[in-house]
Amino acid sequence: MPQVPAGLTARPVRADDVDRLAVLVGRIRALTRGPGGVDTESVRAKAVGIGSWTRRQVVVEDADGEIRAWASAHDRAAGRTDLELHVDRTDDDDALALALLDWLDRTAATIARGRDLDETLLEILADAGDEELQGWLAAHGHHRARRWLNMVRSVTPDERLPVREGVTVRHVRTHDLGDGTTMPVAEDLQAVHRVLERSFADHFNSYRESFGEFVQRLREDPGHRWDHWYLAVVEHEGEDLVAGALVSTVHPDGEGGLASYIDYIGVDRRARGRGVAKALLATVVTEAAERGRSRIGLEVDAESPTGADGLYGSLGWRTRYVTESWQKTLGV
Repeated sequence: MPQVPAGLTARPVRADDVDRLAVLVGRIRALTRGPGGVDTESVRAKAVGIGSWTRRQVVVEDADGEIRAWASAHDRAAGRTDLELHVDRTDDDDALALALLDWLDRTAATIARGRDLDETLLEILADAGDEELQGWLAAHGHHRARRWLNMVRSVTPDERLPVREGVTVRHVRTHDLGDGTTMPVAEDLQAVHRVLERSFADHFNSYRESFGEFVQRLREDPGHRWDHWYLAVVEHEGEDLVAGALVSTVHPDGEGGLASYIDYIGVDRRARGRGVAKALLATVVTEAAERGRSRIGLEVDAESPTGADGLYGSLGWRTRYVTESWQKTLGV
C-alpha cells in the first residue's frame, strides 16, 4: 500500500466502491471536458470486473469514508504498463498525488520483474487542460510525448454511406457452438490482429501485443460486441487480400441512448490509397444509423503519419477534447 498523508487511508478496491469511483472520475473530468458523466459499467469492469484481472489498484479515503483518489497500474503487454491516477482536487492534494505516483512506480516495477524485464514504459493519459495532473507527472519524471484528438460525429437515422467499388467489408464470421451460442471464427480474429499489428508498426508508441493479450484486453470492455468487428477485403495481385480491420464498441451516450466508439482501425500498407479506411468508416456509420446510435466517437494521433485526422474531418468528425500521453521509462 502507498504511504499516504496523515488522515487518509489506502486500501484495495471493493465492489461497493464502483458508484463513488464513477462520481470521482466524472467530477475530475468535468473540470476540462465539461459535464457529461462517466459510464459506470466501464468503471466497474476496470475496478472489480474482468478488466481488474490485469490491473493492480488502490483507493484512498479520508476519515469520513469519502474516496479521495483511485490509482491503477495495468499490465497491458510486455514492457508496457498503463497508469491511471484520479485525485480529487483539494488544497492539499499534491502530497497525495505524488505518494500514489511513487506507489505506481513500485507496482510497475513488480509487474516488470514478473515478466523478467529490465525496464518498462509507463504511460498515463492527461487531459490537455488538466495542468494540475500534468504538474504532478512532470515533477515525477514523466514527459509529454503525444497529443490525441478525441473526435465525435453525430449519426442521423437515415444515413447510408456508400462503400467504394472494389472494397468488400464484412463482419468477422461466427460459428454455432451447438448450444444456441455463437463464437467468432479464430481465423478472422487473427486476421484482425495481424492487420492492426502491421498497420501500426510505423506509428508512435507501436509495440507488439500478443494475440491473446489483444483479444482479452478488448473483451474487458463492457461495450464489446463481436458483431462490431469488421474486415475489409480487396483484390491484390490476383488474390483476395485482407486489407483492413476495424473494431468498435457500444456505450451509453449520456442522454438515454447508445453511441458507438471506434477503438481501432488499420489498413495494410499494400492497400493504402484504395479507399479501404473510408469503406470501413462508411460501414460503421451506416450500421450505427440502422442500430439507432446517436453518435460515433474515436481517438486519433494528432501527428498521425497517415493524416488520419484529416480523413475523419472530411467525413464529419469534429474534435471534442484533447488528451496527452505522458511517459517515462522505468528501470527495474
